[in-house]
Amino acid sequence: MPHLSTPQPLPPGPLLVNAYPTSVQAGFPSPAEDHQAERIDLMNQLIKHPQATFMLRVSGQSMRDAGILDGSVVLVDKAIQPESGHIVIAVVDGDFTCKTLQTGADGFRLIAANPDFADIVPTEGQTIEVWGVVVASIVQHAA
Repeated sequence: MPHLSTPQPLPPGPLLVNAYPTSVQAGFPSPAEDHQAERIDLMNQLIKHPQATFMLRVSGQSMRDAGILDGSVVLVDKAIQPESGHIVIAVVDGDFTCKTLQTGADGFRLIAANPDFADIVPTEGQTIEVWGVVVASIVQHAA
């Protein structure tokens, strides 16, 4: 089960970055439309509940196939009601883990996004709490 660092609150205020007013092709390149950058607030784009949103750094490969890699930073919103299919942060017997929540008539389980890792199915006496819903992940591609 991957371990996560201690939850950190988000910094106050806007987080502004430059953005070009066009999308980027992931297939064949297209001619550049306009090279003038505008500023967007990442906090406004990604965060719905600032007081209930935290950052965590993921350690491990269990969510690799969902694009959450070792060292990724996830934004976790504790104000969102977790639903089946959401990627969540859960506390399992006192340890944080990142998994996909799956609910059904027989209860719930926490699903890994890597076939090398087993799902977590609650057992009698085990303590599992869904702590929050992952709303975004940040993967660093270059140093």
